[in-house]
Amino acid sequence: MEINKKIEELINNNDVCLFMKGTPDSPQCGFSMAVSNVLKHLKINFKGINVLEDENLRQGIKEYSDWPTIPQLYVKKEFIGGCDIVKEMFEKGELKKLFENKKII
Repeated sequence: MEINKKIEELINNNDVCLFMKGTPDSPQCGFSMAVSNVLKHLKINFKGINVLEDENLRQGIKEYSDWPTIPQLYVKKEFIGGCDIVKEMFEKGELKKLFENKKII
């Protein structure tokens, strides 16, 4: 229960929140790097949360979102998806529209 509270605080306190392996400057997996790079390309200010630092957080975010993989992107408290979804949305121009609609850019 405690980990859900921590996750909710992170999501509520950051407009763009990326649960990832590693950090935005030093991703520890290719999928986390891909999503981080998409956000950087769009010049999005985001909070990267390294799930490798906390096993409870790593498992907790999967249960919280009911999504089995990391990375996970949240925008204004809405779960967007993982690497494949983010890349597809980026390629179709949908991700930029989402950020515009949510007043991020």
